[in-house]
Amino acid sequence: QVQLVESGGGLVQAGDSLRLSCAASGRTFSTYTMGWFRQAPGKEREFVATINWIGSTNYADSVKGRFTSSGDNVKKTVYLQMKSLKPEDTAVYYCATKDSASHLYAYWGQGTQVTISA
Repeated sequence: QVQLVESGGGLVQAGDSLRLSCAASGRTFSTYTMGWFRQAPGKEREFVATINWIGSTNYADSVKGRFTSSGDNVKKTVYLQMKSLKPEDTAVYYCATKDSASHLYAYWGQGTQVTISA
């Protein structure tokens, strides 16, 4: 199985930036799809971004132009660079990777809290 650990969350002011990291270990593979998700209290978990091993990315409309995902395949780490943060970005952010057989996001990190003050 794959183990994922997010880091980099914190408390910042609106307009500031944060970079989240997601480090993978265990049974990792050269080809992957990594997803970023977030969940605020009382709200459904929502999709934020995806990145694959080639570096192709996809973003939710709510973060497009502000968030950028990237990956370091040697370090087995993916990043989410978040700029121009807004209070509505406040959430627990999770990374997850797809299982190669089911193509579902089967492996999840523990989450990292991102809080944006107005």
